[in-house]
Amino acid sequence: MLALHKTKDAGQHIMTVQSPPTHVAECMGVKVPPSPFLNETRIARINEARYEGQEIAGALSVVGPSDRVIEMGAGLGIVGAVTQLNARPEAMVSFEANPNMIPHIEALYALNKIKTKIKLHNKVLLTDPEPPETVEFFLRNSFLGSSLTDTDKRETEAVTIPTARYEELRTSFQPTVLLMDIEGGELEFLRHADLTGLRAIVLEFHPESYGKEGMKECKTILRNAGFSKDNSVSTRLVWTCLRGPDVPNAPPLPDDGWSRKITTLEDALIFPPIEAGLVQATGVLDRAGNYVAQGALWRRDRALTLPPAMPSDTPKALEGTWLWGGPLWLHFGHFLAESTPRLWALDAHESELSGILFTPKRPRNAGLIKRWQWKFFEELAPGLPVKIATEPMRVERLIVPGQGFGLGAISSGTPEFRAFMAERFGATVPASGPEKPYISRSKFEFRKGSLVGEEALERHLEAQGYEVFHPQEHDIATQIARYKAASHIIAAEGSAIHLAAMVMGPAQKLAIIVRRRSSATDYIEAHLKAFAGVTALSVDALIRNWMPKGERKARHAVGEIDFPALQDALLIGGFLAPSPEIWENFSPADVSALLGDNFTEA
Repeated sequence: MLALHKTKDAGQHIMTVQSPPTHVAECMGVKVPPSPFLNETRIARINEARYEGQEIAGALSVVGPSDRVIEMGAGLGIVGAVTQLNARPEAMVSFEANPNMIPHIEALYALNKIKTKIKLHNKVLLTDPEPPETVEFFLRNSFLGSSLTDTDKRETEAVTIPTARYEELRTSFQPTVLLMDIEGGELEFLRHADLTGLRAIVLEFHPESYGKEGMKECKTILRNAGFSKDNSVSTRLVWTCLRGPDVPNAPPLPDDGWSRKITTLEDALIFPPIEAGLVQATGVLDRAGNYVAQGALWRRDRALTLPPAMPSDTPKALEGTWLWGGPLWLHFGHFLAESTPRLWALDAHESELSGILFTPKRPRNAGLIKRWQWKFFEELAPGLPVKIATEPMRVERLIVPGQGFGLGAISSGTPEFRAFMAERFGATVPASGPEKPYISRSKFEFRKGSLVGEEALERHLEAQGYEVFHPQEHDIATQIARYKAASHIIAAEGSAIHLAAMVMGPAQKLAIIVRRRSSATDYIEAHLKAFAGVTALSVDALIRNWMPKGERKARHAVGEIDFPALQDALLIGGFLAPSPEIWENFSPADVSALLGDNFTEA
């Protein structure tokens, strides 16, 4: 931090001289210049990221690139600067009433090259219906105790500070996040504030100014406005509050809300499932034992992971910084849709990670990672370790991103997840393969879901120049290469299309042959449209579905196709050339012979 430069004395001798330090502390990338408000203890706390640590953690858990942030009570300027430098909100304005702090905040902004990104005001922001033009602000020896309230306990100096109207700022600036540490002024502010437009608030309570009843009133106002405390980054006196889609107790959405946020936890607790099942008690708790709903896996409108119970034994310690991956599915399609949705945070945090941490979806498969999954991870983060928590663990530092992809409304993916996949997945794999592949399921056993007489369909398509492709027989790189190279893809509806959607482009065409009537097709269509810009031609030419006896799950359905109807749809859609050949349906006897005695009509 001390700079050295050379100069000459009067005798023209060269001397090395120490320049004043540019900064004396650093917090999460923010350099803090010297100031009379810094002592050794405060400098140490800043360097350890403990100074205003709870406020910083809250701000970074809610602020994103699309946010417009108001900061009230800038103090040393560190909270606002860390927020700006790390979360990079769209716009930010900061208020600090203490005039003695302004030059030092401006120096900090200038040193970190963010002076144009945070508009600083030496004003008091008021919500009173008829606010005065100025107010008295009481300075104390420590800037930490200066406030709008005078007391008999400590000597103060009153200064007159201009005011600004919050309502005018709210309508013109349109804030989405409010950061507030105003030494007791928060109660009066909240009593009159119109909180419309705000989706998150981070604030410190000061019961020494207004008592327990005042703090209770603050919390009641927030709750009545629809805000909920995020336990993972809140304490008794510092709350991070969310409302609307930002509260992770509702399904993730692609455009807004908790799906696009990242929470960082110290001493997080990870619990793998004890029992098999679709819905399981598994996931993340914070160091105090509170469930971190941000880490839950959702499918459609249902959370598949529920709060686990604290174990009686001491969890195993895991050192380092880990990215939370959620449940690790071994099923190809569910892995793509439900084990990848948090990997988008690698863009911001990969350099600091010890690895990616999952829990097993099925306890009996604890610790198992398939070869193709390793290859998938290598496409996204070469060399980064992947670990499965097979027992309860206490993780030194855990980064918990929102669910950026999945099955349901989130099938379109968040902008961050789509950008991450577009930039990384398959980026080094060149296109290679036929222009017209048919993605087949004919080599799967019927019980895994297929089409009746798919081999006949393959022969029809081969006559049209299509090459039959069985993706499960090829490694991830080959699948990527084939999907990149194709101009026209026809696919029996299934998991393979999710992989194609991750690497295709808008100039390509894809037709889906529906093998079951299910929302799964809708999710595949949404995935293709949002990620690849491809509007799929979905052909429902089903005559009927057949199910294995005793089976009720739609994914096991076998579709009996109306072949002439399928041919017409593919011809009209531009996937087939005109041909004198007429595709014919199978007779009932042929269908029975193909299926055997183990299937019944659905």
